[in-house]
Amino acid sequence: MRIAILGAGAWGTALALALAQRHTVSLWTWQAEHAAAMHAARENTRYLPGYPFPDTLTVSADFAALVGDAELALIATPMAGLRDTAARLAQLRPDLPFLWVCKGLETGSGLLPHQVVAAVHPHARCGALSGPSFAAEVARGLPTAVTLASGDIAFAERTALALHGARLRIYANDDLIGVEVGGAVKNVIAIATGICDGLGLGLNARAALMTRGLAEITRFGVALGARAETFMGLSGLGDLILTCTGDLSRNRRLGLALATGQSLERIQHELGHVAEGVHTAHEVARRATALGVDMPITATVCEVLDGRITANAAVERLMNRELRHE
Repeated sequence: MRIAILGAGAWGTALALALAQRHTVSLWTWQAEHAAAMHAARENTRYLPGYPFPDTLTVSADFAALVGDAELALIATPMAGLRDTAARLAQLRPDLPFLWVCKGLETGSGLLPHQVVAAVHPHARCGALSGPSFAAEVARGLPTAVTLASGDIAFAERTALALHGARLRIYANDDLIGVEVGGAVKNVIAIATGICDGLGLGLNARAALMTRGLAEITRFGVALGARAETFMGLSGLGDLILTCTGDLSRNRRLGLALATGQSLERIQHELGHVAEGVHTAHEVARRATALGVDMPITATVCEVLDGRITANAAVERLMNRELRHE
C-alpha cells in the first residue's frame, strides 16, 4: 500500500519507520528545509534523532504530489493542524481514505477530532489511530498495540488488517468517541500524575490519582456518547497507564516540572515538543461544565496551568474534597 504520512514530528516519523517495513511510505513536512535536512541525513534529527530511514522511505514538502499518489493518508500533525490538513485532503483528494493520530480537543471550539474532520470533510472515509504508544519505542520496533476506530466498522477492520504487523498490533473498534476521549483526557491526568510524583507523594497516591482519573475520563466520555467499556481498553486504561507512568511522556514530564515551581512557558520551551494536555485541559473543563460532568482533577490541573494555585495547593484541595461513594 502507498501511504502518505502528513506530519514529520516524532510520532509521524515513528509510524513512517514502522510502516515502511511492509509498505511504500512517504513522509510530509510543511517546511522545505526540514524535508531537505531529513533527505540529507536520512533521519529526523530534529524530532526523532538516532533512527535512520530505510531506503524505501521518502520525504517531501510537496503536499499535493505526495497525497496525489497515495492510497491511504495518516494525519500526524498536532491537534491544531488537523482542520487545515483535512480540508486540504477534501480539496485535493476527496476520495482518499485517511486516519489521524493527534489526540485532544480543538482549541476554541472544544471539538473532538472526528467532529473537526466532519466540519471540513463530511463524506470522508476516515478514523482515529490511538493507544499506548511512545514514538521512540515504535521506531525501535518494540511491540506495540493500538486501536483503529471509525464509525464505519468495515473500514476500521480493513484498514487495521492492512496496517497490522508483527510488532504493531492494531485492533478495530467502532466507538470513535470513546477512543478519542481516552486519548485526549489521559494527557490531562498525566500532568496531574507528574505533579504528584514530582512532589514525592508516593506510589499509593499515584495509583489513587490514576484510578480517579479514569473515572473522570469515563464520566466525560459516556456523557458525550461513548461506551463505558471502551475506557477499559487500549485507548483508555492502556494509554492512561503508559502516559502517567512512562518517563517518555511529555505530559508527565510537564507535571514533574510544574511540581518544582517552574513557569509553564519555560517548561514548554525546554520540552521542545507539543504537550497536548495543556490545551486539552481547558477545553475538557469547558465541555464538562456544559455537560454537568464533575471533573475535579481536570479542573485543578487547569488552575495550576493558569498559575492560580500552586502544585502543593492543588494536591491539598483534591485530598480534602468531600468524601463520597466510589
